[in-house]
Amino acid sequence: MLGGLYALFAAGLSLIFGVMRLVNIAHGDLIVLAAYLGLSVVMTTGLDPLTAIAVVVPMMALIGYGLQRGILNQTIGDDLLPPLLVTFGLSVIIQNGLLEAYSADPQKLNAGPIETASYALGPISIGALPLLTFATAVVIIAGLQFIFYRTALGRAFRAVSDNQDIAQLMGLNKAHIFGLAMALALAVTAIAGMLLGMRTSFDPAVGGSRLIFGFEAVIIGGLGNLWGTLAGGVILGVAQNIGAQINPGYQLLAGHLAFLIILAIRPSGLFPRMSG
Repeated sequence: MLGGLYALFAAGLSLIFGVMRLVNIAHGDLIVLAAYLGLSVVMTTGLDPLTAIAVVVPMMALIGYGLQRGILNQTIGDDLLPPLLVTFGLSVIIQNGLLEAYSADPQKLNAGPIETASYALGPISIGALPLLTFATAVVIIAGLQFIFYRTALGRAFRAVSDNQDIAQLMGLNKAHIFGLAMALALAVTAIAGMLLGMRTSFDPAVGGSRLIFGFEAVIIGGLGNLWGTLAGGVILGVAQNIGAQINPGYQLLAGHLAFLIILAIRPSGLFPRMSG
C-alpha cells in the first residue's frame, strides 16, 4: 500500500525523464507545494481533501505548463547541468516561499473517517486510505500508459523524446509538447501531494525525502517504464515496512539497502524502458 504512494511520487519524475530527459530536483518540493495548495483550498472553501483534489490538479497542471514554457524549456539541451542547477534553485525558492507563507509548523489534511476505516481480509486489516492510494496509483499509471501509447498526444511525446529536431520539422511544437508533458506530470504530482497530506503531516522541508523515494522507485523499476515505476514503489514500500518490523529505526535504511542491492544487480533497473 505504501508503495502505491511512492509510485505516485515517481510517476511524474518518470514521465518528465521519459519525454524530456530532464532530471527535476524540485519534484519533491512540488509534491509538498501541492499538499499546501490543497490545505489552502480546504481552509478557504470548506471542501474535504478528496474533493479538493479536483481543484488542486488543474492548478498544478497550469503551474507545470507555465514553469516549463517560462523557465525549463530554456535549459533543455545536450548538457544536463543547466536543468539540474535551475531545478535546484527552484527547490530552494519553493521551500523558502512555503516557509514564509505557512511557517515551519507541520500541517495535515484531515480526510475524516476514511483515515481510520479498514477492511478485514481474514487475519489482515487493510486501511481504506492506503488501499485508495494504491488503487489510484494503478489507475493513474494505466492512464499514463494509455496516453503514451494509444493517443496522438502520446505519439507527440514519443516523437520529441526520440528526436526533438526531426519532430519539430514534422510540425510538432516541441516547446508546447514539453509544456504539456510537465502539466501532465504535475497533475499526477498534485494527487500524490494531496494523498501524502492525508496520510501524514508535512512541512516545507520534507520535499527532499519525497524526491529520494521517487528517484529510488523510478530507478528500481527502470527509467521511463511506468509499470516498472509502480513495481519499484511497491518494492521500496515493502522493504521499508519489513525494516520497520525488525526495528523502527531501520525503516528508511531497509528501503535504501533494497535500492542499492537492486542497483548493484541490475544497474538499468528491473524493467528497463521498453521500445514502444
